[in-house]
Amino acid sequence: MFKNIMLIDDDQEILDLLSEYLQDHSFKTTGFNNPLQALKSLEKKNDIDLIILDIMMPGKSGLEFLKENKHNLDTPIILLTAKGEALDRIEGLETGADDYLPKPFEPKELVLRIKNILNKTKIKNKKRIIEFDNIRINLNKLLINKNNKEYKINSTEKIILEKMINAPGETFSRD
Repeated sequence: MFKNIMLIDDDQEILDLLSEYLQDHSFKTTGFNNPLQALKSLEKKNDIDLIILDIMMPGKSGLEFLKENKHNLDTPIILLTAKGEALDRIEGLETGADDYLPKPFEPKELVLRIKNILNKTKIKNKKRIIEFDNIRINLNKLLINKNNKEYKINSTEKIILEKMINAPGETFSRD
């Protein structure tokens, strides 16, 4: 199964090279020159397994994008940027990136980092997808699938479902 990777970088040449290299390694890619366009795409349909994000972009930096959206995204993010100083890496990781790779980089290393993160995410996600009878609950993507119909849930409904799933038979107060 192909994994979907979103690339966000203002340099079209880098987007094209990354896209071609990752596709050669069995990944599907979607590229954006602008974080705002990427965010609109994520809001429409979030079937992205990982985001590779540049920091230095006009308009909104990758760090601003990360700060504003990390809490809404269960998608792992790798910062791929020319800012390679130790303080830059620390700031990126503290902001919520799952990994940080300074440019120039070795493409094979990027693929290995992607695979490592996706493997860890896969293990974590197994616990967050519940299936029984003809119902599939995906707590990561806030979706319930029943009889091939998809229903969106909000974050409050997600919290309630998680509590109920983790404590079957227990009674909960309204609070």
